[in-house]
Amino acid sequence: MTTPRSVALERLAYTLAAPVLAVAPNLYPDSPVNQVVQLAGAAGIGGWVLAAKSDEPGAGRKILRWSPLVLAAAIDIAAKTTTGWGPYGMDGLLAAGWAAAGYLVMPFSRHTRRRHRPALAAPAPQPAPAAVPKESAAVPDDGADLLTREVRMMWENAGMPARTHVVKATRHPGQRHDMTVLLRASETGRPITGLSEAAVAAPFGVPSSDVVLAEVAVQPGRQGGPGWLEARITPDANQRRRTKPTDAERWTDRVAGPKGGAPGSELVHKTRDDERGVTFYRAKMADSTETPRIDLAKVCRGLGMPEDDSCVFVLIDGNEFLISAFDEPPLSQIFPATRELLTPDAKGMYVCGYTITGQPVKNMVFQHDKNAARHGLILGVSRSGKTQFFAIDMAAMSLAGQVVWLSTVRKDEKTTVLGRYIDRQGSNALWMARSLRAAQALCEIRAEMPWPHDGQPHDYKPGDPRCPYRQLNVFADEFMTAGQDAEFGEFIQTDGDDLTVTGLKYGIGFNPAGQSPFAHNGFSTEMKDNLRQNSRPTIFNMGSPGATRKAAEGTMENPYDVPTIPARYSRTEGSAIERAMRGEADPENGVSTGGVAVIVLDNGRAVLMRSLFADFDTDLSELFPDEVNRLTDHEISELTKRGLWFDWNEPVRPGEFWPEPRSDEDEDGDGKPRRRGGGDGGRGGSRGSKGDSSRSEKVASPRQALEAIKSLTDA
Repeated sequence: MTTPRSVALERLAYTLAAPVLAVAPNLYPDSPVNQVVQLAGAAGIGGWVLAAKSDEPGAGRKILRWSPLVLAAAIDIAAKTTTGWGPYGMDGLLAAGWAAAGYLVMPFSRHTRRRHRPALAAPAPQPAPAAVPKESAAVPDDGADLLTREVRMMWENAGMPARTHVVKATRHPGQRHDMTVLLRASETGRPITGLSEAAVAAPFGVPSSDVVLAEVAVQPGRQGGPGWLEARITPDANQRRRTKPTDAERWTDRVAGPKGGAPGSELVHKTRDDERGVTFYRAKMADSTETPRIDLAKVCRGLGMPEDDSCVFVLIDGNEFLISAFDEPPLSQIFPATRELLTPDAKGMYVCGYTITGQPVKNMVFQHDKNAARHGLILGVSRSGKTQFFAIDMAAMSLAGQVVWLSTVRKDEKTTVLGRYIDRQGSNALWMARSLRAAQALCEIRAEMPWPHDGQPHDYKPGDPRCPYRQLNVFADEFMTAGQDAEFGEFIQTDGDDLTVTGLKYGIGFNPAGQSPFAHNGFSTEMKDNLRQNSRPTIFNMGSPGATRKAAEGTMENPYDVPTIPARYSRTEGSAIERAMRGEADPENGVSTGGVAVIVLDNGRAVLMRSLFADFDTDLSELFPDEVNRLTDHEISELTKRGLWFDWNEPVRPGEFWPEPRSDEDEDGDGKPRRRGGGDGGRGGSRGSKGDSSRSEKVASPRQALEAIKSLTDA
């Protein structure tokens, strides 16, 4: 075995120095040797002090390393102060013990070897079977850039969170601290689990909200999947995003979140139309299979806009939607009606109003695709704009060469003015009942009218020049009130139901208007279904947003979103809280919503529009044709034969609606005959007088049975 050179030299030093320590103090007390030994001891004490104060590991080893010098100085002083060689030759014994201790312990040569490097004299290791080296968590230097190496060092100091390794770190352009770190699992084939945003944020000293973890897509030359992960650390960008966000960032943070006004959506673009004073936000759902769920008030708060229904509207189309934010209420604008707008095209379509976005809304005067006339349903409370809509609808029908009748429950200025430009107009329940009976009789008359080209009767075909008659449109304003009339309400409801079922194929359309589309108010389910399928229902303000939505949903097949029509349009000015604290009144800047309506289009979608304005204070002749369209002579002759064509403002004729009592029957106290029968019992003029034979008729339907019971009970 070979003794290391450092060990041999140290042992030689101890052997030579021991006699000097014993002899020099006794023979030469003033020798410089003693001073050198004592200075070396002082240096050793200084080394002890420094080792004791140091926080680095290995303090004990350092103290042991300096101990030979300190002990040598102690022996030199002891030998110098004792008399002679001391008792029992103590000076020589101490020097010999010091040399023996150093010879065995060897503080310098043994304890200066770091990490216990094996001595040369140690036995040579025996060859052992080659062991498979364990894969190190750290990857050897692969030529990474400085940023990647620094990030790896920080990552390793953090303990390699979730047993991952930093593959590459890329700094974002123009940013000082923002970067994207590509991570992979340390063990091949193991997925990354348990890695959170907080674990990534901690090594870099940023908030966890500034860290986003994302999956890694497979790219050429690089793997992907669960064993890879991408961490985006963006403290600078998030700071700017919190103070000065872009439109897309504001939408993502405040609108598209789970608690936002449009969760799961993303902004497509934001545009501004200065000429019209409107800002458009077009967005779509991130998942194309989802349907937008929009809370308009939350969207307004997220975008920093006033929560104002009169200026902010939403339009949904599949998985996309458009939010329009106007500077001023767009539906407060007046759109004058003109003959050009009201003249129907070849398919019977005319412009009846404009939407919030300025798009024209079209209504029809006949159903081109069904080869039939059209019905109409107009709903709204008083002063909501129904009569204005009557004017433009009747003008369009008249410009198309059609005949118009208008009946109302009570006389008013506007309906009287309209009576100058249409075929017939009246203002009581009796007049309405007579007009519906005459329209019902026209169905029978037209069913037998021969067409000139072949002499055979045919169903009505709009726009066909061979048709021997014109389309007839019967308007019934306040139909709900008339249907509840004590004397004629039963006839009005019955004939109205029949006309909605049979009138279309004979070119007769029924257009009731009122304040409710429900059965208990005169609109039977049969009537409502036929009106809904063969018209574009128009719902004006029904008194409250809830009532308007309910009325619109009652005319739609599916529960689509229905726009809101408030009582008045008004801009939100200032803070209501501040006005309350100051005791100030709210500003009165409301604008009437008269003429604003929800129209249900063919696809069931409800659209908010402002109908065209017909000024009744001016001459309406500019809207209507020069000549009034009327029935043909043949139709008037046939109605006259049935006793149905006369001045409908006359009092009730004997036997017109119910049979006259026989002479032996009682009369009411006022001398008027009591009403008997109902329904068909009052159509003696139109289909032949039935008299008492109506009681002996064969009952073939529930309606006839009900009428027979009413007749028997004198209801």
